[in-house]
Amino acid sequence: MNGKEKYINPFTDFGFKKLFGTEFNKELLIDFLNQVLGDREQVKDLTYLNPENQGKTETDRKAIFDLYCENEKGERFIIEVQNVRQEYFKDRSIFYSTFPVQGQAPKGKDWDYYLKAVYTIGILNFSFPDASGQERYVREVQLLDKLTLDVFYEKLTFIYLEMPRFQKKEAELGTRFEKWMYVLKHLPTLQKRPKKLQEKIFEKLFNEAELAKLTPEEMRTYEESLKVYRDNYAVIETAKKEGASEKTMELARGMKQEGLSLEQIARITGLSKEQITRL
Repeated sequence: MNGKEKYINPFTDFGFKKLFGTEFNKELLIDFLNQVLGDREQVKDLTYLNPENQGKTETDRKAIFDLYCENEKGERFIIEVQNVRQEYFKDRSIFYSTFPVQGQAPKGKDWDYYLKAVYTIGILNFSFPDASGQERYVREVQLLDKLTLDVFYEKLTFIYLEMPRFQKKEAELGTRFEKWMYVLKHLPTLQKRPKKLQEKIFEKLFNEAELAKLTPEEMRTYEESLKVYRDNYAVIETAKKEGASEKTMELARGMKQEGLSLEQIARITGLSKEQITRL
């Protein structure tokens, strides 16, 4: 591991759950969510739920979230970090959201189909193509009436934070939300807490993110998580240089997971066997 790094990389599985996925650090997640949600909602308390969601039967496909929480009003929050663009990422987001929706149906009781709100928060290390031409780093999606453009159903919300599009420097930070975006993007490269991030919540974040405070076991787990993160990054960058698109790589990765042979994947995607082996 690079000896110059002082803080955890929040885009690793271990790093994200260490900072946001424990009862001790719950206030960090609450503050982050409140900045993301803005005026529409303010979370006062959260309960962590089981991130592994089963289907109705043993043979149904399950969903495993990075974090899954419920606020004091019974509203559900899926919080996901996604480092690699997937061909069917939007489909996956919709599929994941169905678990907290269907999970609200009571068993053995009359029910009028009333539902609590469900929010999916995606922290993305990539950007969606944007036909609007705007370099926006926050994308909010809800069901709309196509004619009037009014919100048809306001209790199902998808909010995607596209980190590559966030380009503000420290001196330009104004809102607390912008500060959260900045620290998530730059935390692994910082050596001290920036002057613009002097609020108490960020003091706690930086204290919890110090690599020197990890136990030996935590450090081993983090290094394994960091290796996965770096390997994925290296594969993507190498494939880009060799002319392969992220869409092609994701297709090949899916085929590999389904058990197709290297020869079959290479023939379908045009990637070399070496590229496929590195995925």
